[in-house]
Formats: sequence, C-alpha cells, structure tokens
Amino acid sequence: MQPWRITKLRGEFAITWTDENGIRRRYRLGTSDRQEAARRAPARYAALTRPRGKTVEELWKGYEADMAGRAVVGTMKHTWKALRNRFGPIEADAITIADCRAHTDERRNAGIKDGTIHTELGHLRMVLLWAEKHGLIEKAPVIERPSKPEPKDAYLTKDEARALLKAAKMPHVRLAILLMLGTGARNEAALQLTWDRVDFERRIIQLRNPFDRQRRKGRATVPMNDTLYKALQEAKSGALTPYVIEWGGRPVKSIKKGLKSAGRAINRPDVSPHMLRHSAAVWLAEDGHSMHEIAQFLGHDDVKTTTRVYARYSPTHLRKLADSLVF
Repeated sequence: MQPWRITKLRGEFAITWTDENGIRRRYRLGTSDRQEAARRAPARYAALTRPRGKTVEELWKGYEADMAGRAVVGTMKHTWKALRNRFGPIEADAITIADCRAHTDERRNAGIKDGTIHTELGHLRMVLLWAEKHGLIEKAPVIERPSKPEPKDAYLTKDEARALLKAAKMPHVRLAILLMLGTGARNEAALQLTWDRVDFERRIIQLRNPFDRQRRKGRATVPMNDTLYKALQEAKSGALTPYVIEWGGRPVKSIKKGLKSAGRAINRPDVSPHMLRHSAAVWLAEDGHSMHEIAQFLGHDDVKTTTRVYARYSPTHLRKLADSLVF
C-alpha cells in the first residue's frame, strides 16, 4: 500500500502523507487533472522523501519510506535498535569490515546469537545496496556477517505433539497448534488466517491472503485432514471475529506464552511456533512423500531448500543408490 494519497489543495491536486514524526505533509502537484496528478505523484513523493545526506540513519529512513507497507520494514524497526548507535552517524561509504566485526563481537558478548546478528547486518547491507541502486552513494561497502546458522533441527514426535495438545490449557492455543501441525503453516500465516479462506466444502485452506500484495514466505493452499476439519468446524460455530485464531472476541497476536507453558508441561521447553511447522515437514518426509510435494505443501519457492533441510528424514532418499552398491 502506497504511503501517500492524492488530495485537493486550493483547486489543484496535491500529494499528502504523514512522515515518521507524525507530521502531515502536503505538496501541490501543479495540475487540476486527476489522471495527471496520479502520474506525477510517485516521482514527486520520491523526490520529496529522498535522503538529504549519506549517513546510515538518513539512508535507513529513506529505505523505510520507499518500502513502506512491506513486511520487512516492520522487522527493521527492531534491527535498527541494535545498529543505530554504532552505524547511525557514520557515512555509508566510511563503514569498514572492522566496524562489522566490532558489532558482531559486541552482540555476541551481550548473548545475542549469530542468526540474529546475521539478520541485523543483512538489513544494513540491504539498505546500502538500495542506496547504491538509487544513486545516493557511489558504492555500497562490503558488510561482513557471521555465517548463517543451519536451520534448527529439533522437532516433535507425533506422541509429543499429542501430549502438547493435551497440555495446552487455552482453546485458541490448541487450535493454533492443530492448524500449524496440520498445514505446516508459518506462525504469522496461521494467526492471520480468516474464515473466508477456509473452504469446508472442498476441505482446503488458503494460507495466502489474495488481497495482500506483500511478498510472504511459505503460504500455500493445502487440504485439511479429518482432525483439523472437525476442530475448525467446531471453532467456526462459536466464532466472534473473522479470524480463525481468536480469544475474547479479538484476533490473537501471539501464542508463544501458551505454547511455552504447554511445552514445559511435557518436558519440551524448547517448543516454538516454528518447531510446529518443522515437525509437520519432518513427518511428511518420514512418510516417504517426494521433496517436490513437500515443497508445494510448505510453500517453498525452490525444492532445493526442501531437499537440503528435509531429505535426510526420508526413508527413500538415496535408497536406490545404496542398493546399487550391494555386492
């Protein structure tokens, strides 16, 4: 969704938006023709919000303005807190590998894991490459990051999953667990699912919102198994909101607290929403389904990702090759 809108100002059309400080900005577009105003507006907004300087903080704000409405901007608000003090005042082309290593050392000493540091410095690199592309800096400097850790390997057995469901005290937590295990949905996709995308007649769930223009990872259209079908039918009969996962007449923002409580009760304090998705994928692989089918079920764009993570759980993977070595 674009951050600006076209309004009227003294007989002419103008472009209007609210800046990061909450101040309303409005500038004439120099025309009383609406179609021409719509044509001029994007370039005018880009010119007016173009970063004035070359410090990382100025470029970061410019990137956020340009990418307003995209999911990554929400995440960047958190990563910026970790980067701001060290990198904010520095001009982009002055950043060195030593600065990156100092950030990594500081975060590690604070107990932050390499995966988080990798993401933080990755967002910095993304902003600098954007600035280079838009001619705001001559060349984006090299950003050194710690290696990206391998995906977490822990998963639940089916017995543990059944125990987890019994241990979950709140009905919305139980339903969310069933939904994630039954569809392999990501946490955000499950919590944002609305009833209009649950087709009881065809017994399928559309995890991707067709009206959402943002890029979202891993949101497929998947069938319902019998257990999930019955649970969703029961939940729908008492629904108070358009959202599948709700509590007290409101959509649920997070189930982490309830999930952790249930996990501790079954001696799996490491359980997380992502582990539910990972467990579903492992079970699919263990049952011998093809990597192409699993990739489609999980919404992976590239089957190579699925194969790299889940092929080792499949009893049929490389089996024919091993049989060829019998002598």
